Amino acid sequence: MARNLVRFDPFAELSRMERDFFEDGMFGTRRTKLPTTDIYTKDDKELVVEVHLPDFDESDVTVNVDEGALVIQAEKHEKEEDKDKKYVVRESSQSFYRRILLPQQSDQAKIAATFDKGVLKVDVPFAPLPAPTKIPITAGSKA
Repeated sequence: MARNLVRFDPFAELSRMERDFFEDGMFGTRRTKLPTTDIYTKDDKELVVEVHLPDFDESDVTVNVDEGALVIQAEKHEKEEDKDKKYVVRESSQSFYRRILLPQQSDQAKIAATFDKGVLKVDVPFAPLPAPTKIPITAGSKA
């Protein structure tokens, strides 16, 4: 009598639950898409951070430098009321937070941010590195 052996995977059910929750949304009814963040260097002279925030306005977004990190926050609240009955008909909230550690050579005084068509672009220029200092070598004395 031949039997088929099946390898037991204790994490198979956990993997399925993770896939169902994150790919299909909670209970398979809602799909959440996180804003895309692109971080790259441009000509080795500056760091560029682009965050795609299509659901936010410029007034909803703040950019700060805190303890050597770039902090990007976006928060939006919507509230629609029925003026006759004085109760909330619809209320929603969205938020985004990203903290990016800046390189040591970044020139924090010259950081610039622009917001155009739902895309936040932050340019972090690098301070010029000091030129290496040549140390002269002198002949040692014989003792």
